[in-house]
Amino acid sequence: MRTCRILAVLPLFALLGGCQAVLLSPSGDVALQQRNIMLISVALMLAIIIPVMALTVFFAWRYRAAAESEYDPDWHHSLPLEVVIWAIPLLIVIILGAITWMGTHLLDPYRPLNRISASQPIQTSQQAAQGRERKPLIIQVVALDWKWLFIYPEQGVASVNEVVAPVNQPIEFHITSSSVMNSLFIPALAGQIYAMPGMQTKLNAVINHAGDFDGFSANYSGEGFSGMRFRFKGLEGGGFDDWVRQAREKTEKLGREEYLVLERPSEREKPRQFGTVAPDLFDAVLNMCVDRTKMCMRDMMAMDAKGGGGKEGIHTVMALHYDKTTRRGGEPLGPRPFVTAICSPTDVYGKDGLPARAAN
Repeated sequence: MRTCRILAVLPLFALLGGCQAVLLSPSGDVALQQRNIMLISVALMLAIIIPVMALTVFFAWRYRAAAESEYDPDWHHSLPLEVVIWAIPLLIVIILGAITWMGTHLLDPYRPLNRISASQPIQTSQQAAQGRERKPLIIQVVALDWKWLFIYPEQGVASVNEVVAPVNQPIEFHITSSSVMNSLFIPALAGQIYAMPGMQTKLNAVINHAGDFDGFSANYSGEGFSGMRFRFKGLEGGGFDDWVRQAREKTEKLGREEYLVLERPSEREKPRQFGTVAPDLFDAVLNMCVDRTKMCMRDMMAMDAKGGGGKEGIHTVMALHYDKTTRRGGEPLGPRPFVTAICSPTDVYGKDGLPARAAN
């Protein structure tokens, strides 16, 4: 009977064949360095955990009730034992702190890469002397509901739920969101980085091996979150140029009007490309003014920095409908009332400096 139970459970282990240890075997140098930090940290902590667990078993067996052990009620101190108990954990904490501090700065996602891999610097000394720098590929990322938009500003193309990059070329992601907070995560490439509306985050990374890798959202963002996945493709040779050429042949374009349609919530969109992209689209998304009836955030901040709109700008402010005219899901909103009031210092304080009500 016991043998039958074991045989019945064995097929379940076949499901483990579909697991991919991508975090332990990444294809990008940044993710590889993050993997190394994780393994070193685990090894250092195991240097304490394993001896403690082993000694727990040893003492339980050595001083069990049936064992003949020496009874020494006057024992109270051992210098070698105190040194081991305090020095080794302190040393491990110092090493972990140093590794964390260095990794935090060296693997800062905003920091430009200084190497392609452990054996390949970003540029050789000869290239540096000739002024030939390897420019990163800039990819602008917008987290939508519930899909990903990737814009290639230098190539003038864009794609949905598909991002392509050449092998061994630095990549600089500029990331934002259209509505709610999200998180871009390509485990084979680098760690996750958040995407927030009205803000721009960055991620510098490189892919060292050609392949087709998973990318997804690592932050819950609503009903369609589970299908918010995309493909990251690392291409060798002229593969990236071929992909750009094929994308440019697409008749579909992505301007402001097309983006407002694409922005509407949808789930499990198939990858597709746009042959042309409005050059100011990402900037408009970042400043939350793709809809031309809305004031851009940069203009709002510039107005506030100069002291606000004042009496002359009150009609402009009243006419703004900055918030979306539809709720999430496409349900229209009704008209919204505005309450405005303009007062000057003389309305609040009298000529004698006392509050106007008291002066009257």
